[in-house]
Amino acid sequence: MKAALLVLEDGRIFRGRRFGADTDAEGEVVFNTSMMGYQEILTDPSYAGLIVTMTYPMIGNYGIAPEDFEARKIFLGGMIVKEISRITSNWRSEISLDEYLKREGIPGFCDIDTRALVRHLRDKGAMRGIIVDAEGADEEALVKRVQEIRSMAGTDLAKEVTAGHQYAWNELDIDLAGNREKAASPDEKPQPHVVAYDFGIKRGILRQLAGEGCRITVVPASTSAEAVLGMNPDGVLLSNGPGDPEPVDYAIENVKNLIGKVPLFGICLGHQILALASGGSAFKLKFGHRGGNHPVQDLATGKIEITSQNHGFCVDPDSLPKDEVEVTHINLNDKTCAGIKLKNAPAFSVQYHPEASPGPHDANYLFDRFMQMMREWNPNRGF
Repeated sequence: MKAALLVLEDGRIFRGRRFGADTDAEGEVVFNTSMMGYQEILTDPSYAGLIVTMTYPMIGNYGIAPEDFEARKIFLGGMIVKEISRITSNWRSEISLDEYLKREGIPGFCDIDTRALVRHLRDKGAMRGIIVDAEGADEEALVKRVQEIRSMAGTDLAKEVTAGHQYAWNELDIDLAGNREKAASPDEKPQPHVVAYDFGIKRGILRQLAGEGCRITVVPASTSAEAVLGMNPDGVLLSNGPGDPEPVDYAIENVKNLIGKVPLFGICLGHQILALASGGSAFKLKFGHRGGNHPVQDLATGKIEITSQNHGFCVDPDSLPKDEVEVTHINLNDKTCAGIKLKNAPAFSVQYHPEASPGPHDANYLFDRFMQMMREWNPNRGF
């Protein structure tokens, strides 16, 4: 493995070695505290524009199983690990992590003290960085290069990851034999029709909806509210996605035109878009929330959920119109807003991943809540 450098915009430089593709990486350097799930992280479109540091010390030991991909391709800029596993042990694995990143053209960076890097990001905040070859590197010039990388704030990344076409989804989770099942036939029982906006949607969300018995139509991020309502949906899912919600102004405007006309359920970026469509605003977190063990409190019940999270922006609760929007969940680590509901329309959202694949399943009830909301909106449908 070739010697390489990780150069941060504040001038901090880490030395290590390459794995994966032999190419440069650039993006905002962040960290994820999950102990597993690296391939779901790699293929989650919400990581577009990011170089992800895994805090768990060894990554890659169970290889890559395509059945667990969360999207059609990798959107993140690179992956940083302390140690890349030299073996792959998993009966479902088809390729090693190193080989997979080579194939997909994604660079990796290893053999560094990830604890030191994460402490630096925790104290200074997430920042732009690049991964480059160490040989012949002009460190001063590299720092200047990093400072010219586009900022996450103000950049619409949803348009870069959304599928360019509409499609139907009916795939469920894998069974014990590793096979994908299919959703129930519409002839067996009535199915609620859910239109899912793809701002960077994870397949785990679609599988969860299919498991609830929904008929799902996925539409591109820019699809108009009129086109969605023309599909006669029983509910609309506002998906997760990458980056700053404020530049996704077309989606905010479309959601404004959907509020009160159809039940809405927002997840992560979809949560932020619902909040902004309701009159709120968002801000960038110092180093984001990324991991599988974030505690969230449901303010209505007092119960604590352990949740999977991945976001760098957050809704400002003080910006929400109090007579129209209620904060329903808070993140107990920093007291930030983790969920809202509208008081005068069937709409709610959360700032975490209730489908949790991989991760805790504490928040699965939110899909049941969405189903109940659709039943109450269309009581004669019988689903």
